[in-house]
Amino acid sequence: MATLQELLSQKEAIEREIELTKKRDRAEAIARVRALMAEYGLTLADLGGKAAPAARKAGAGGKVPPKYRNAATGDTWSGRGLQPNWLKAALASGRKLDDFKV
Repeated sequence: MATLQELLSQKEAIEREIELTKKRDRAEAIARVRALMAEYGLTLADLGGKAAPAARKAGAGGKVPPKYRNAATGDTWSGRGLQPNWLKAALASGRKLDDFKV
């Protein structure tokens, strides 16, 4: 019977072999697809797809223009996320959100 250490070594070797096989199979598939695309003059647009989107970090959305501005201080708020303290205070004092629209 094999020892725990021998089994763990075998497991690691098998996992490495699986990863190598996945990478090799993927590379071969990509090469076949590229060859077929070149043979028939196809583009990604012909396949009904777009180029792969660039990876985005979580919360890395584009800058949003401000929708509300405090005329006295110049502070702004895009309308996304929590309301800033200056706006909360103004609303609590009776002003309306529309008073601050840009």
